[in-house]
Amino acid sequence: MRQFIGISTIVLALPIMIFLYTQIGSEIHAATQFQTQVKSSIQLTEPSFSSPVAMKDRNGKIFSEEYVEWRKPLEYEDIPFFIQELFIQSEDTDFYEHVGYDLSAIVRAVVSNSSAQQSQQGGSTITQQLVRMRYLTEEKTYERKVTELLYAYELEQVSSKEKILEMYMNEMYFSNQVYGIGAAATYYFQKNLVECTEAEMAFLAAIPNNPSLYNPLKNFKETKLRQELLLDVLAKNGTITQEQSNEFKSQKITLKTKQKVQQYPSYSTYVIKELSDLIAEKDGFAERLEKAQDPAMKDLIKAELKSKVDEIVSTGVTIETSLDPLKQQSIDRSFNKKLENTELQASAALIDNKTREIIALYGGKDYRKFDFHRAYQGYRQPGSAIKPLLVYAPFFETTEYSPDSQVNGGKYCIGTFCPQNYGGAFYGDVPIKQAFRFSYNTPAVRLFETVGIEQAFGFLNRFQFSEVNMEDHNFPAAIGGFNNGVTSLQMADAYSSFINGQYQPTRAIRSVKNKNGDLLYAWDSEKQEIWSAETISYMRTMLQDVVDNGTGIGIQGDSSYIGAKTGTTNDFHDFWLSGLTEEYTATVWIGYDQPRDMGDIESEKIHHYLFSELIKQ
Repeated sequence: MRQFIGISTIVLALPIMIFLYTQIGSEIHAATQFQTQVKSSIQLTEPSFSSPVAMKDRNGKIFSEEYVEWRKPLEYEDIPFFIQELFIQSEDTDFYEHVGYDLSAIVRAVVSNSSAQQSQQGGSTITQQLVRMRYLTEEKTYERKVTELLYAYELEQVSSKEKILEMYMNEMYFSNQVYGIGAAATYYFQKNLVECTEAEMAFLAAIPNNPSLYNPLKNFKETKLRQELLLDVLAKNGTITQEQSNEFKSQKITLKTKQKVQQYPSYSTYVIKELSDLIAEKDGFAERLEKAQDPAMKDLIKAELKSKVDEIVSTGVTIETSLDPLKQQSIDRSFNKKLENTELQASAALIDNKTREIIALYGGKDYRKFDFHRAYQGYRQPGSAIKPLLVYAPFFETTEYSPDSQVNGGKYCIGTFCPQNYGGAFYGDVPIKQAFRFSYNTPAVRLFETVGIEQAFGFLNRFQFSEVNMEDHNFPAAIGGFNNGVTSLQMADAYSSFINGQYQPTRAIRSVKNKNGDLLYAWDSEKQEIWSAETISYMRTMLQDVVDNGTGIGIQGDSSYIGAKTGTTNDFHDFWLSGLTEEYTATVWIGYDQPRDMGDIESEKIHHYLFSELIKQ
């Protein structure tokens, strides 16, 4: 019966529409074609919205949010009856009786608009307004109005009144890129809707009627006046008493606007990058990229990956991370202060030894979100800081020698490659630990040759040095000569293998969950054995000796163990420090974005100071 009444009503309404078309003769032909089109198919598909992305630190506290639109959808049962009535009584008093539209209201609007020779007056039900928000446009034409009626009627056939009201209240616009009554409560009052007072609910209900005029951040007085009007409507209709209306109107409205949480930009920027890596790994993009030979195909795969990431992010996800906010605050503060009033830049990465997680990052002085991130985008030559990974550990792993074994520190050439020690000095036979302690170059190249280039790189390639390639497989690599270089995050990641010989790629992301809390993505946590126990014993002893007696003198910390290796590149363009304590693995790089000689500040040991700040507990 309900369907018959609805169809009959539409049929009765069509003559009115035809009459109006005759008043605007130029539109008759287009309108006839249009009616044929809309009758053929009506698709009530679910719209897609951009939902917020929240990042949480290791303590479960949100430290960064990403959103274009602020949304917080609610279920029907979570929307208080009071605010339901505010909208129904002010927008659509016959909501529970009509079939999607109110014919009498349409007739009144049609007559008014016809006499005015333009579409001005409304007459839309809540269902029609929802249809307009979801499927149509705000275009004021009679063709669009016919479509709106058909869609509204169809929506009423497939959805309950409660569901329609829920969708309507979740999709209304509340100004300032806020959508839905639940989001409005959290945005304007930083409360859940059920925690709001009746006065606050009425204030929120005032906004959607005209989000520009009733924008409470700009036109608070106008919004308050409409709030009072809505309360009087409830009193007039008996939902509340006039005394209650007066009481609610007298209550003070205090806005407590939500500010987008944007803390620790060095860390949150990297998390977005790692999210792409995680999706690429889990959804097969990484494997496809590895197999692709054609650059055009790689570009196509990367475009597909970006679309996938955008799709996941737009659904609204919570990214749980390993960020240690206290460490991040401390690093940002101490590094920025040390580098202020200079053109020097720095990057740093800090890893928790127990969990192999990235707990803090420094992307550069006074870093702002999505700037060039020196910790993972700044590829520089590593200098001698690469020696433990490419020379000494592989040497101990593949021979029977120990740190006390002798190596020659004299002049040494391989073809035209003739490395020099610091200051051009030459040495006779010295213990390997001495060569390591003072970072002699010629002994390092001798040991590298003993291991063999391919065998040495076989160890290095197990780490995440993404820009190291076959062109780097040469003897200058033993003292840090690479084509593209490495990042401070990659160095810290690789040095984590000196914790106990096992290696597990270090990550910032613990999990990615959807709006319902369901797990979408998480990294695997498999470890592989890189170095033997004996090699680890040798390396940790020599790294500690560097700090106690060698080029690392000046590093200070509060751990029972501190080991590190310095690195300086040609013409003093880069200063590095990589190492570990019992608690952390860390890397610091300092230099200028446009490389230049830093020899005049070498004695200041700025990187030693920053490394000390990094490893403080």
